[in-house]
Amino acid sequence: MNPVSSIAGALSSGSYAAGWAVVRGMPEPLARRLFEAGADLAAARGGRGVDRLRTNLERVAPGHDLVRDALRSYARYWCEAFRLPSMKPERILSGTHTVREELFRASTASDRGTVLVLPHTGNWDVAGAWCGLTDVPFTTVAERLKPESLYERFVAFRESLGMEVLPLTGGERPPYDVLAERLEAGGAICLLADRDLTPRGIDVKFFGATARMPAGPARLALETGADLVPVTLAFVGDRDWEVTFHPYVEPSDLRTMTQAVASAFEDGIARHPADWHMLQKLWLDDLADDDPRKQPLP
Repeated sequence: MNPVSSIAGALSSGSYAAGWAVVRGMPEPLARRLFEAGADLAAARGGRGVDRLRTNLERVAPGHDLVRDALRSYARYWCEAFRLPSMKPERILSGTHTVREELFRASTASDRGTVLVLPHTGNWDVAGAWCGLTDVPFTTVAERLKPESLYERFVAFRESLGMEVLPLTGGERPPYDVLAERLEAGGAICLLADRDLTPRGIDVKFFGATARMPAGPARLALETGADLVPVTLAFVGDRDWEVTFHPYVEPSDLRTMTQAVASAFEDGIARHPADWHMLQKLWLDDLADDDPRKQPLP
C-alpha cells in the first residue's frame, strides 16, 4: 500500500470506500504501520510530488531533509481520516491540545462571526471534529471531486463530524454568499488558505520569497465584521494533536490582512515543518518564466 500516491492521488470512489472499510477494521497499530511503510516507500521512490515537497520544505527548513517525516505525517493524516468515523469522542477530546483557545472561545461566543483560516497542516478533519464536539459547528467549502460519488462520500464524512460543507462549484448559490450569511448570523466558517495561484490571490512574503494566498478570508472578515483567526495544526507524538489559535488579524486592507495570515502560518509551520502537507508549487519563483501566473498582480 502506498497511501501517498494511491490515496492522495486519483482515488476512485470504489477504492476510497474499500480503503475506508478495510482501514477502519484493522487494529490501529497495524494500520499506522502500513501507512508509515507506504510513506517510506514513496520517499524512497521519489516522483514529482515528492520532489516538490522536498523543494518546499527546503525553503521552510533549509539544510534539513524532512521528506520522509513529512510523508509519514501526510500518511498519518489519511490513516486517521479513514479511521475517524469510528474514533470515540473521548479519544478526540482527550488527544487534542490547544494553544490560546481563549481567543477561539471569545470569538465564537460573540455575535461577530469567526473566520478560521488554516494552512494544510496536521489533521484538519480531527480539528473539525473537535470543534463540533465542543459545540462550535462551522461551515466550510470543498472542491468537487470526480467521480461525483467520491465527492458525496467526502461531504457525507465531513458532515458526520458536524460540518456544513458547501461545494466550491455547482451549488445552488455561490459559496461566498452563503459564507457571508453564516458570518453575519454570528456563525463560524473554516477555510484552508495557504495557496492561490490565480489572479484573485494576494502576493505575500512567505519564508523569504513571494507566494500567493487567497484574499477570500480577509475579504469576508472585512465585509461582515467577523474576527479573522489564523489557526495552525500539528501532530503531537504518535496519537495526539495540537491546535494553535493565533491572535486576531486587525482589520485594515486585504493585502495587509492576508500578509498577517501568511505570517501566522509561517510561525506555525516553522515550529512543525514536517506536518505541512504542501506537494504543489506555492512560490512564484518556482513557476516557469513564461507562466502567466508569475506576472505581478495589479
